[in-house]
Amino acid sequence: MALKTLGQFIIEKQADFPYAKGELSRLLRDIGIAAKVINREVNKAGLADILGESGDQNVQGEMQKKLDVYADEQFIEALSRGGECCYIASEEHEGGIDLTVRTTATSHSGKYIVCMDPLDGSSNIDLNVSVGSIFSIYRRKDLNRPLTEADVLQVGHDQVAAGYVIYGSSTMLVYTTGKGVNGFTLDPSIGEFCLSHPDMRIPAEGRTYSINEGNYLKFPQYIKDYIKYCQMEDVETNRPYTSRYIGSMVADLHRTLITGGIFLYPETSSYPDGKLRLLYECNPMAFIIEQAGGMAISARDRVLDIKPVHLHQRTPIVIGSMNMVKKVCEFMNRPYEDVNAAGSKFTFSG
Repeated sequence: MALKTLGQFIIEKQADFPYAKGELSRLLRDIGIAAKVINREVNKAGLADILGESGDQNVQGEMQKKLDVYADEQFIEALSRGGECCYIASEEHEGGIDLTVRTTATSHSGKYIVCMDPLDGSSNIDLNVSVGSIFSIYRRKDLNRPLTEADVLQVGHDQVAAGYVIYGSSTMLVYTTGKGVNGFTLDPSIGEFCLSHPDMRIPAEGRTYSINEGNYLKFPQYIKDYIKYCQMEDVETNRPYTSRYIGSMVADLHRTLITGGIFLYPETSSYPDGKLRLLYECNPMAFIIEQAGGMAISARDRVLDIKPVHLHQRTPIVIGSMNMVKKVCEFMNRPYEDVNAAGSKFTFSG
């Protein structure tokens, strides 16, 4: 049977969004094109002068890698040229990029806001370890008035689409539009992403926990207690669990999505508000994992219910298999129902 390409799949699903009239489909196509260009450079990184640091720092105070900059440029170019995007929030820029102020006629009518981490896990670039790109898409609130901060700082449950690309032994694009999760593997022989993982579901249980245990002494007590729980032997619950930590959120969560498990990046004494960014790391990954049947919480709330107050806001996150995240809630002394904030539009279910 012939493989279904990403473009074909997007067009088939276009009817799910009667308000879109094809714009969201074209935006997802543009993201796929940028991902293919970045994949090409990632795969020849050792042969070209694109390894190492660029010499600049990003807004987080982190040294930018050359591929960080390259990936950022490719996404901005693709999104600017396509005309469906009106605003880009990127990890690599202190302020957002307002495309409505540019002179091209198409950018003024863009309906969508894209938040992105162009190259997640960039500390692994020089080591030939899997890295990825993360994106999140929101609808602009009102096309009849100028773009405002409220259009950008939306809660995660208002995302219309989110996804990631993992550049590894094979390159995969995984995305959701709120109607399940589907994965596409890049076939280099035809240069197309082809549907390889339809209707992805995360197992309710897993045997892997993923956390940077080098920060153990800085973790809150409930996380320390949960780690000890993971390490204790118990035949009935298939413990001890296996510790697996790659250091790239995309790579760790891709494994977690497929095999089950839990990924934890909690608050620490050094980062009391957490370290990962809400808009372009935690929100899109939480949307994907929830759509696949999993769960994502911060230290206080469901991730997708957090109201952002600035572009580079950070948050703790515990995300993965439903039953494993519920267990962390027990160590918080908060049953998982209490984590679902009052007034939320979502109820956790197995």
